[in-house]
Amino acid sequence: MPPTAAIVGKLFGLRDLGTLFGMTLLSHQIRDFFGAYLGGLALTQFGDYGWMWYADIALAAVAALLNLPIREAALPSPAV
Repeated sequence: MPPTAAIVGKLFGLRDLGTLFGMTLLSHQIRDFFGAYLGGLALTQFGDYGWMWYADIALAAVAALLNLPIREAALPSPAV
């Protein structure tokens, strides 16, 4: 099972895993479209990808900051 599917299943249960994982993949595809489109737009407007690197760094920093408050509970040890 892919790690993303495991996280979705852990957070929301297995009942709706297919739908929720599909929505996760859809959001990834939308993000990938905008990444490629904006990269091409930056190349056309500025002649290089320099501004896209700065935007990527800024977005990664924002994503890291948004994920800092997340605290996951420890998983119980499997019974032997």
